[in-house]
Amino acid sequence: MAETKKAKKDAEKPAAAKPELKAVDKDVLPSADDLPAQEGAPAEGGGISRKKLALFIALPILVVLGAGAGLYFTGHLGSFGAKKIDCATVTEGDKDYAACAQELAQASASLPPGIFVDIPAMIVNLSGNARKTTYLKIVLKIELEGKDDAKGFNAIMPRVVDQFQTYLRELRIDDLKGSSGIYRMKIELLSRVRAAAPEIKVRDVLFQEILVQQ
Repeated sequence: MAETKKAKKDAEKPAAAKPELKAVDKDVLPSADDLPAQEGAPAEGGGISRKKLALFIALPILVVLGAGAGLYFTGHLGSFGAKKIDCATVTEGDKDYAACAQELAQASASLPPGIFVDIPAMIVNLSGNARKTTYLKIVLKIELEGKDDAKGFNAIMPRVVDQFQTYLRELRIDDLKGSSGIYRMKIELLSRVRAAAPEIKVRDVLFQEILVQQ
């Protein structure tokens, strides 16, 4: 009897409201573009990933650094900014003296034999000693490129001798001391003969005899 009354009460209760389903606006839903990109995933349009992009940037830098290290350890890098040595001003005690002497010797040895022209013996009195006259006797050979240069050189020989004697008379006995003094005189004579005959290819000035008499 009690169960019948309970069932009757339950039947009289209003039915529970069912949840209403609402339509979802498609514009509210997140699109694929709004989703965070996964690491390593290729970019839209066939682009490269971040890892590959970093590799393409780092690889050329490593190549440049490697090339620079190679040039440094082989000694080529230092020569790019190195100051050119003026061998005409180098003295025997300078650190560049040996390099200048070696450079001049190698330049002469690397060329095939040229044409040698004798310069008449020159005797001049040196300056700097008023009490006692000092004489310098010097015998030279000039090395030229070829036979045509020899013909042209013989035509201007007096001009060359004049240039030589003008320079030699300005020398003092101290200017001829040591191998550095002889080397500087060689450079000066070579510079003067080339200035006197710019159209002639002059290779070298060779000393045959150097005599100082006091």
